[in-house]
Amino acid sequence: MILRTLLTILIAPALLAADDAAFFEKTIRPLLTERCVECHGSQTKIKGGLRLDSREGWATGGDSGPAIIPGQPDQSLLIKAVRYHDRDLQMPESRKLPDHEISALEHWVRIGAPDPRIGGALVKKQTGLSLQEGRKFWSYRPVSSAPVPAVKNAAWPWTEVDRFLLAKAEALGLAPASDADLVPLARRLFFNLTGLPPSPAQIDAFVRSASLDRRSAIARLTSDLLSSQRFGEHWGRHWLDVARFAESSGGGRTLLFKDAWRYRDYVIESVNADVPFPQFVREQIAGDLLPTASATEQRRNLTATAFLALGPTNYEEQEKQQLRFDIIDEQIDTVGRTFLGQTLGCARCHDHKFDPVPQRDYYAMAGILASTRTLLNYTDNVARWIDTPLPFEGAEETAFRAQEAQIASLEQDLKAAQAELAALSKGSAVETPGPGQPIPTDKLPGIVIDDADAKLVGEWTESTTVPSYIGRGYAHDGNTGKGEKTITFTPMLPEMGRYEVRLAYVHAENRAKNARVTVLHADGEESVVIDQTEPPPMDGHFISLGTYRFEKDGAGFVLVSNAGTTGFVTVDALQFLPEELVAASEPAGNPSRQAVSARVKRLETELKQAKKRGPVRPVAMAVADDPTPCDAQIRIRGVE
Repeated sequence: MILRTLLTILIAPALLAADDAAFFEKTIRPLLTERCVECHGSQTKIKGGLRLDSREGWATGGDSGPAIIPGQPDQSLLIKAVRYHDRDLQMPESRKLPDHEISALEHWVRIGAPDPRIGGALVKKQTGLSLQEGRKFWSYRPVSSAPVPAVKNAAWPWTEVDRFLLAKAEALGLAPASDADLVPLARRLFFNLTGLPPSPAQIDAFVRSASLDRRSAIARLTSDLLSSQRFGEHWGRHWLDVARFAESSGGGRTLLFKDAWRYRDYVIESVNADVPFPQFVREQIAGDLLPTASATEQRRNLTATAFLALGPTNYEEQEKQQLRFDIIDEQIDTVGRTFLGQTLGCARCHDHKFDPVPQRDYYAMAGILASTRTLLNYTDNVARWIDTPLPFEGAEETAFRAQEAQIASLEQDLKAAQAELAALSKGSAVETPGPGQPIPTDKLPGIVIDDADAKLVGEWTESTTVPSYIGRGYAHDGNTGKGEKTITFTPMLPEMGRYEVRLAYVHAENRAKNARVTVLHADGEESVVIDQTEPPPMDGHFISLGTYRFEKDGAGFVLVSNAGTTGFVTVDALQFLPEELVAASEPAGNPSRQAVSARVKRLETELKQAKKRGPVRPVAMAVADDPTPCDAQIRIRGVE
């Protein structure tokens, strides 16, 4: 590869065909000059160490390697960057190039990247230690066995470790202190190995035994304490400190890690079972990927990966790419401190000055962790870690699967009944002042919240283009910034009770077919997907999101997100109708709607009871392999 690149640089400019030269001069040179050279040219600060104002510049490449491999557009970093397929490699940063310019660059690389420009590539100076120099530092040298030293007082050592201690003492002219008395000795053993004091009976038993044979008594007591449950609890806490274990998130709003205790117990069990350290390390870094022989082993390995998920995280961070890489940075730094005994975080921005840790190695690790999912998704207003269902065997697994199948069936039936009810609901929600006229919120029954009174995250556009809106207008996301925009309605309900929740939106052909609405109520959380190309079924304004129980004074919310949507997402208003008001507003002589409404209520009750009475499958904090793995590009100063 290196030889081919050098030959290409030296020989190719002289062999350019006339057509290739014309294509480069008319299409590629102006494109590179207009779009790229401002940041990657010789007269400016060179971003990423990459120059694109000469053939040598793109062939040598920047911090991430050669930018172009002639003849192979799919393998060329420049083409990957302009295609915007990789969320971590997108150039230009300001906006994606037009399709015809991307096609021109692809064609140019495909025909061998003809380029007559001759100039210097950026010369990179070495910073920090070289790999060879780093290997000479004492802490990076391989562990080797030292010869056991000879000692003068050969009767004193019990083990070879004692010989090293005694040899040093004798070299300094020192003699060992006399042996400790039996009672203090027993207390030291108990405190050091279990963290707890011995009982008087345990002290007496040890003293009697040691009076006959001191060494055997010490060995026996030590073995007993090492085998006790208390040993793992006492010494496991030291590992939990290293692994920055906590039962809440810290950072921003504190969220409780309700299942963190499973990782704590995993550590205690590992210490007590004397799990080999290499296995202990593998389970915590890659437990979800390790082969297992049983569900018990798989549960253990999944639980171990909470090591990567327990960090202090600001789950409210709205810049999701920043959140993602802050988590990766914290994971890398924790891995370095825990397993290497050194910090790695500095290499996010620059090569280590004293340790052999280049920035390239940091981002190589970042690529592995970027291909690992630590969060459930990167679209929620407040992100969440992954709760992974744990597998079981035999009768337990059979019971869990039966319960899950029943709940899934009830949820499917309830969803169908709610859709049928929404289709039958045609009146009473809106007191219309006239066709094509705005509807004041005070003309509607129940509690109505206009979109203008909700909490908006991201840039939403307020519109009055379609005049039959509710309140002061309606909002739309502009069909941009997908995953970055939410609208949250927090009702101040006067009393606890059951309310039907209805969302008003403005439909059109260019609307999103999969706008997701999340309802947080007193009994949990539900998500509803709405096709906004279809007219709202209730008076042409509202669609029912279901009936739920809410506490009073803002103890729940309804969140509309534009994550994963294609098309405009619109939000007009939200209506909360007390259940008794919904029943009173049933049109007379409409037994069909009444029957469906009763079926919805029955299914809601059955679903709630099924969730309460059946076995609940345990879950653990864990990480998962990302279905779309990716590399991480080097970012100068951790940003660019």
